[in-house]
Amino acid sequence: MVIGQYRRINHEKLHELEKMGRTHAMLVEEKTKIKSEPIWTEQLFRRSIESETPPHIIVVSGVAGIGKTTMVEKIMFDWARGTQYQKFAFVFLFKFRELSLLDTETEPHMALTRLITRHYKYLNDLRLSEILQKPESLLFIFDGLDEYRHKLDFTQKRLCSTPDDYCPIPILITSLISQTLLKGCSVLITTKPTALESLNMKRVDRFVEILGFFPEQRLLFFKKFFDDADQGAEAFQYVEENAMLYTMCFNPSFCWIICCVLKSYFMIPKEERGAAPRTFTELFGMFLCNTLTNHRKEAKDQRRILIKLGKMAYYGVANRIHVFYDKFEMSTFGLQSVPSSLFLSGFLKEILQRESTLEQTAYTFYHITLQEFIAACSFYLDPSGGVEELLAMLDSCEDGRFEILIRFLAGLTRPSLFKALGGILGEFDRKTTQQILEWVKKKAVQGLQGQDKSEALRVCQWLYETQNEKLIRNAIGKHLKMDFSSMTLSPLDCAVLSSVISCCGELEELNLSNTHLIPECIRRLAPGLSCCRHVNLSSCHLTSRCCSILSSVLSSPHSQLIDLQLSDNSIEDSGVDELCEGLRSENCKLEKLR
Repeated sequence: MVIGQYRRINHEKLHELEKMGRTHAMLVEEKTKIKSEPIWTEQLFRRSIESETPPHIIVVSGVAGIGKTTMVEKIMFDWARGTQYQKFAFVFLFKFRELSLLDTETEPHMALTRLITRHYKYLNDLRLSEILQKPESLLFIFDGLDEYRHKLDFTQKRLCSTPDDYCPIPILITSLISQTLLKGCSVLITTKPTALESLNMKRVDRFVEILGFFPEQRLLFFKKFFDDADQGAEAFQYVEENAMLYTMCFNPSFCWIICCVLKSYFMIPKEERGAAPRTFTELFGMFLCNTLTNHRKEAKDQRRILIKLGKMAYYGVANRIHVFYDKFEMSTFGLQSVPSSLFLSGFLKEILQRESTLEQTAYTFYHITLQEFIAACSFYLDPSGGVEELLAMLDSCEDGRFEILIRFLAGLTRPSLFKALGGILGEFDRKTTQQILEWVKKKAVQGLQGQDKSEALRVCQWLYETQNEKLIRNAIGKHLKMDFSSMTLSPLDCAVLSSVISCCGELEELNLSNTHLIPECIRRLAPGLSCCRHVNLSSCHLTSRCCSILSSVLSSPHSQLIDLQLSDNSIEDSGVDELCEGLRSENCKLEKLR
């Protein structure tokens, strides 16, 4: 984790998971923490050097599947064992998903004492009143603000001042944060970045962001997941070479999904294996195929149930809902009638997590990305799914919530994918495939031939998922030119660009001038650079480390490069020596070097 400075970003087009993945990749490469200090979980409540008092109000932010709830459980576990947090006499944990269910009709107002005894029935009134006499020894943990169905309103003038004051639960929580109630108590709130704007950050003493796995931890996870150490190393080596998968391995839940898929893949004898998954869509397609294949006995109901599940998943993506309740969404989308055996031991157990709360049962997808994949699949499985309305919605939304969904929609147009899934679930709707393909083509042409370079980069992600050579060539245009000059590109962006160019097979001109490219960016770009005739890398902050990679591009037997601009880069004598190795190669076709 690192302490970070919270910055509100409006109209963010990037999906929060992808945005964090890019940030994480840059942190790893630059070995920096953007002016933030790394801290461990047990240091959360310790006083910092600049402060005279320890923090009381702490917010922990992190994307889906990064480990917020696991961290909360670890805090509770360490406190109960007596190994950490012994300054607190009592720790009270409340989950926002449970607080959402408290009946506001029969009990619209609640006192803190009543809320506590609802969750901790063994604390009788007399004992509880004694506990609340010493607020400085109390820790209140509220987990999952993004799962709360009500808003926290910090503009309220009337707040609670005593534990017996009756008021709506949102006001109860804001009173604890504002310290009008139990002044001196500690409050820890966990949330996804998307829900941060509902908090008054001026009230927060410490803001912390969970970063997830760094490279050595990713490798350790793979080694522990695979029973066979050699198999684990082989799988990890494959992921390392795939920038898309490797970048997303910072996320523990995503790492788990990748390992699940690759474990079944690498267990197949080499001569019988097909292609390993490269794109998001291939990865999740293989995950779903494996899951359904392992539960073939339920084959007659799989398609019908998946359509219902997909409609609910899409409703959740559109409305930023990731927790689904029995008496709300599960009932609305007809999933309440599904045999409970499918959730306990059938294929749904591999897709949904089931948790009983105080009031009823709640369900969440194992990862938000899995929810988005199932949502995308439902439009192909159900011809009456309203594809026109979906595409109109995608045209008008600009806040990033549909970004991964669009990639899955684009990726599922690949014949090999819907053939694999169709072999288990029955035919995918061809008309839907054509509609989505036409929409992707139109948006990609607009993006790549327009002036907005960020939009061009965005549609490259969709094209990468399709792996469709004809579509990519049409989108780039007959002049086969791409311009990403004066942009900020991550290694992941470079890998996507490289794949798109390679898939196209050739590119007349690629302009990356005035773009800061670290060596890892050049490494990821290399296969694509071999397919270009004219490449402009002037003023890209290139170092001698980049030149050995460029040398390998020049000496590649498939290299088409005839014009390379490297002006205004500090490549030094050693870099020139490296370049000369490539220039001497009989494969080198270069005519101009600047």
